[in-house]
Amino acid sequence: MTRSVLILGATGSIGTQALDVIARSAGRLVAVGLAAGHDSAALHALAARAGVHELAAAEPGDADADADVRVRVGPDAIVRLVREVRADVVLNAIDGAAGLPATLAALETGATLALANKESLVVGGELVTERARPGQLVPVDSEHSAIAQCLRSGTHDEVDRLILTASGGPFRGRAADELWAVTPQQALAHPTWRMGALVTTNSATLVNKGLEIMEAHHLFGIGYDRIDAVVHPQSVVHSMVQFRDGATIAQASPPDMRLPISLALAWPHRMPDVVPAVDWTHSHRWTFEPIDEEAFPAVRLARAVGERGGTWPAVFTAADEVLVARFHAGGIAFPEIVAGIERVVDAWRPSAGSLSLDAIARADAWAREQAAALPARGRGR
Repeated sequence: MTRSVLILGATGSIGTQALDVIARSAGRLVAVGLAAGHDSAALHALAARAGVHELAAAEPGDADADADVRVRVGPDAIVRLVREVRADVVLNAIDGAAGLPATLAALETGATLALANKESLVVGGELVTERARPGQLVPVDSEHSAIAQCLRSGTHDEVDRLILTASGGPFRGRAADELWAVTPQQALAHPTWRMGALVTTNSATLVNKGLEIMEAHHLFGIGYDRIDAVVHPQSVVHSMVQFRDGATIAQASPPDMRLPISLALAWPHRMPDVVPAVDWTHSHRWTFEPIDEEAFPAVRLARAVGERGGTWPAVFTAADEVLVARFHAGGIAFPEIVAGIERVVDAWRPSAGSLSLDAIARADAWAREQAAALPARGRGR
């Protein structure tokens, strides 16, 4: 049986790898719609190669489309695509908190949501989980895909801890004082993965791991006090689940995102020959070490923000996106990304009331304004 797939964020790393998985699926998967926030020319080129006729672009472009290609354009174009082109699976690989409306729209359609946009779940929290029927949310991140696979080994009541692994990024092993001199180019030189600028920089600061802890809490219903993160630079063990009897189940595979993407699109089934397996006829050395929270305080901060809940995660993610952009523009130093997030979070005073899209939007806008106005303090201030 063929599954139809909508790909949101089609021009990014996850989107293009998903199209590769679909092309190699021998008809098990078919792309029926593509969306991108920008880069209309790349979107049309992908659509032509994949034979897709339903598109959405948040920003207009100059690329000409075939007469039989329908293109939605504008800030609501991606949500319109989700609602108008029904699919079995919606892969949300949009960058940042902007992915939340598409996540909610996909859940409304009843499609399986393959979620690569962790920020929408982090920011949306219970807005997302309350709308998702059992089994509708399927993780794409390699860490959460690994946990979902490991959880098949026991019941929810038998779980003791979730253990997320982190590569450590390009600055693993550096002391806090050494991070003031790093450049944007160095921050984008991830030792394992090839991703967009925001995610790659968040991996360098370990903000990404903090977001993944929040995502794991919402996806699997496990308290923050039972979710750990450890550095595993080889990126072969993608995460682990420790059970109450002392057993730890780990998922291991070479670092290739096509595996968790294919599993999310076909969930709960596995597709054959997606990536080469670990070659067990050769020796391997895998190491694990604690996170240096003095040099990389983002995980500690994210955990505290997640425990507060409400609109606090929206403030965290919005401030992060602005400060990452400022770092790449040369306006602040690398350590000021997380320091700036903490300053914005500490200044936030949420209004009373339950979580809502309006409340999230207000928190997001406030945090962006605050993060943009933060003065660069420099080292030692």
